[in-house]
Amino acid sequence: MAKARVFDLFLFFASITIAWFTPGVIPLDLTYIKALILYWIFSSFYFQLRIVTRSGNSTIDYAISYTSSFGIFAGPAGTFIFEVIYRFTVYFYKKITGTADRGEFLDTFYNIGSFTIGGTVGYYLYTFLYPYAKEVPFGYWILIMLIVYVISLLSSCCLVTTFWLSGDVTTRKEAFNLIFKSRNLLDFGKVALTNALLLRMLQLDQWEMLLALFLLNYIVSLSFYSKSISAKHKFERDQFEQMAYRDFLTGTFNRAQMDKAMLELDHSGERIGVVVADIDRFKKINDNYNHAVGDRVIIHFADLLKAHLTEDDTLFRSGGEEFTIFLRGKTSNECVKQIQEILDHLGSGSVAAEYGEENISVTYSASFGLYYDQMDAEGAMYRSYINADQLLLESKKLGRNRLTFKNRLQC
Repeated sequence: MAKARVFDLFLFFASITIAWFTPGVIPLDLTYIKALILYWIFSSFYFQLRIVTRSGNSTIDYAISYTSSFGIFAGPAGTFIFEVIYRFTVYFYKKITGTADRGEFLDTFYNIGSFTIGGTVGYYLYTFLYPYAKEVPFGYWILIMLIVYVISLLSSCCLVTTFWLSGDVTTRKEAFNLIFKSRNLLDFGKVALTNALLLRMLQLDQWEMLLALFLLNYIVSLSFYSKSISAKHKFERDQFEQMAYRDFLTGTFNRAQMDKAMLELDHSGERIGVVVADIDRFKKINDNYNHAVGDRVIIHFADLLKAHLTEDDTLFRSGGEEFTIFLRGKTSNECVKQIQEILDHLGSGSVAAEYGEENISVTYSASFGLYYDQMDAEGAMYRSYINADQLLLESKKLGRNRLTFKNRLQC
């Protein structure tokens, strides 16, 4: 971490040196002050729409950068002044709102240094290449896209370097992904086009158009940001609701969802096969190994059951090692055949698990009770479940690893 902080401060002092030894490139006059205020205000507003990600112990804020256009307009010294004002505005905002990281103060110096250097590179690239670009159709726009890409690449390289020194990036693949895959093509296009238009407005002294462009960019981005937040909240609500009815270990429905489904299927008139299945001698598996191995067996059994169900069937984890299945849209013989296929498959399989430092293979069996009935009365589903559970006990008494079946409609 200390090496990373040395690098951060190196960038900052390098930016001071660049700004100090290239004075007067752009006059810091009233025009500059007007541009500085506009860029500072809208950069600060736009910061609220940033995307925050984490890499190890570090936080990365992705927000649109106006450094390319301002760096070309203001030169090294002007860019340094802007970055100091803007970055410390962000720092104090984070401190006031309680969102600052532990190393936020030093991160501010890193941001000032890296973005000032990026803006300076943009300024000199534009100064050198513009005489050639203006002779080419759409040369101005191509040049700005090139400059934005170079600055973005330079910024990513600085970020990877500080992450490498701090230990948050440890492999070449991680570094490559952070440099080349952290921003998509649409984001790059938005930054390039915005900066190209802003710079053109500055060059033409079109302050009203500059202000309108900033406002338009902010309003459009705010709209998309609000929609993305709404979509995210809906996704989280849906996930939360799903978690309330899902078993965390197997991903199957839980007992609460099973009770709800039984109420819905009462009086439906459907002919349903209710199956209760249980892993044989499961306590012995836990005692001989541990609960982690037991969990692997439960997951394996759940996956096996899922693989043999149709889209009309529903699987629930109704107890520790007990599962319940509702077989719908089938005759009683089809239900029996389906469960028998599960038993046949189970007899030829085993579970791979880790026990201590060893990789082990655990074989197990399961017993099933199947009760087939028509749901034409209140409580019919619950009574079918009780009867299926009783049939499961019969399978246990008869030696386990088998199916016991009853069809009430043939009684």
